[in-house]
Amino acid sequence: MAVPHPNPDGPPRPGPGSPADPEPPAIPPTRTPTVHPGTPRSAPVPVRVRVRVPVVGCGPVWAGRVVGAICSPGESSHGLSPLPSGNPARVHRPIEDYALIGDHQTAALVGRDGSIDWLCLPRFDSPACFAALLGNKENGHWQIAPKGEGPCTRRAYRPDSLVLDTEWDTAEGSVRVTDLMPQRDRAPDIVRVVEGLSGRVTLRSTLRLRFDYGWVVPWMRRTDGHRVAVAGPDSVWLRSHPEVRTWGRDNATLSEFTVEAGESVAFVLTWHPSHEPRPGLIDPYEALASSVADWQAWAARCRYDGPHRDMVVRSLITLKALTYIPTGGIVAAPTTSLPEEIGGVRNWDYRYCWLRDSTLTLNALLSAGYLEEAEAWRDWLLRAVAGDPADLQIMYGLAGERRIPEYELAWLPGYQGSSPVRIGNDAVRQLQLDVYGEVVDSLALGRRSGLAAKPHAWRMQQALMDFLHEAWRNPDAGLWEVRGPRRHFVHSKVMAWVAADRTVRTLEEYPELPGDVERWRAMRDEVHREVCAKGYDAQRNTFTQFYGSQELDASLLLIPRVGFLPADDPRVIGTVDAISAELGHGGLLRRYTTDARDIAVIDGLPGGEGTFLVCTFWLADALHMIGRTKEARELFERLVGLANDVGLLAEEYDPTAGRQLGNFPQAFSHIGLVGTALALFGEERAG
Repeated sequence: MAVPHPNPDGPPRPGPGSPADPEPPAIPPTRTPTVHPGTPRSAPVPVRVRVRVPVVGCGPVWAGRVVGAICSPGESSHGLSPLPSGNPARVHRPIEDYALIGDHQTAALVGRDGSIDWLCLPRFDSPACFAALLGNKENGHWQIAPKGEGPCTRRAYRPDSLVLDTEWDTAEGSVRVTDLMPQRDRAPDIVRVVEGLSGRVTLRSTLRLRFDYGWVVPWMRRTDGHRVAVAGPDSVWLRSHPEVRTWGRDNATLSEFTVEAGESVAFVLTWHPSHEPRPGLIDPYEALASSVADWQAWAARCRYDGPHRDMVVRSLITLKALTYIPTGGIVAAPTTSLPEEIGGVRNWDYRYCWLRDSTLTLNALLSAGYLEEAEAWRDWLLRAVAGDPADLQIMYGLAGERRIPEYELAWLPGYQGSSPVRIGNDAVRQLQLDVYGEVVDSLALGRRSGLAAKPHAWRMQQALMDFLHEAWRNPDAGLWEVRGPRRHFVHSKVMAWVAADRTVRTLEEYPELPGDVERWRAMRDEVHREVCAKGYDAQRNTFTQFYGSQELDASLLLIPRVGFLPADDPRVIGTVDAISAELGHGGLLRRYTTDARDIAVIDGLPGGEGTFLVCTFWLADALHMIGRTKEARELFERLVGLANDVGLLAEEYDPTAGRQLGNFPQAFSHIGLVGTALALFGEERAG
């Protein structure tokens, strides 16, 4: 039978005048732990022990500033020392060392050492309570691992699920930590189940809660068998099943315990608004079994059955995990400020929903057989863009919120010193004309695919087109949200053509709809003529980034995909070859030129960035379309090989350093993987 492991140093004794801890109340009863039939692996045996729980204090000094020197009446600080002003515990873990867990409303990143270093509660865009990812351990994390051990021996998701198993082989034996976030009823939970596999292994749990992106240290107390952290609007409850001993030291809540083969200890961390009563308890073992079954049932709906099906399903699971299920919005990534260049300033908040992803997302979901998710995304899109067409934004909040002000967090040094850390995104104020084409194309795709019709959708599309009829002639900020001057970006003009083309086709297919088809034909023809005249370099046989430019842009690879020109047009082939030659780096593709002498002029920012993964998927698509399928498949194999050990991709990749860069995991990269797999293999394997 597993027993709580005594702290070899001994938990700090109460100071003079501090009362000894009374015997804690028993853990409130929960449902009897059960494991659903068919759950992979043997069901762990919950260990039942009774231990004393000393209280934990609070009130440290962080970087010379008193953060919250308060303890509840009758509790002792147990001699806690101030937080260091330096960074002795800074996290330098590669981005690809993380795995994702989530509950369709938020997500956490779990490192190979068993530490959760990023978690925002209760939503993707809420302040983080674990922010070690962008600072150090003192900015919040929760690690469960064998005492004295480093990175795990192996880890993997349970097949077709978002339930993560992390295993260590130690001199004393082997142990597994299973991490998940069950789909919530009302409150978000993190469940961590520790299971002994062999021998007798001692583990340590270290919990540092730091609300508001690592800034606020909560008031800790204990009640009803829980450790309770409260600060302002946030409250977090921690319990274990069976109850294990915890104490406070070094501004953390610690516990140590030992498990033998077949024994287990489950931890549950629950968030709720501090002004509300504690939510109902979940059974961690039942939550584990249900989560595995639910994810596997969802993954079984995937219609793709071609090569690398496991990676396609993993990408679809990732997209599902990044979906804010109350509204259907899909965030670009669950993180902010993971850098595009280590030590650089290109660090952005991606916890919002971008319109630029809309058509590609919709197509991936529809082609893979996920009509319900596709319809939810389409409906989110309609709600988000409703209003004055002149006010159309490039991104919105999870429920369609429009105000996403950008500010910086001075107290976080950033991932590996890459500052600033940004919250919000000022690009929301940019004019990007391509999004009008994305919205109209998405509505047309939904209509063709048989999604339930929305009576107001056509009227909204007419309003967007009325605005675009004149606005397409204006310069804009372009697809990549450059912070330099507005220009006549070719991709933006091509997407204006897409908007006119899809409107013409809809009116031709549904003549009963109101609209002046000749007006939109004339606009379509005018845009096409101008782009071919001003956006094409005849001497080099390639389209360019913007009118009059010598620069190239990977978004030009979408020209044949959206139907602007046929794939066998010499201008398309020339553009594909030019982009591959001039933007290629280590066999992958940059978004645009990033030479030091040019990049600040183009996008208004210093420094460079890695290769952009979705652009390289676009190159594979374009190669396939122009008849070079063998090259396309070889490139796809290379891209699949860049995923980390659990199948996740960031936004970018550095071929020189051999590491992932940018926010992680990135929806756009996984959308690209699904789309390219379907393009290369899907015609005979999906449907």
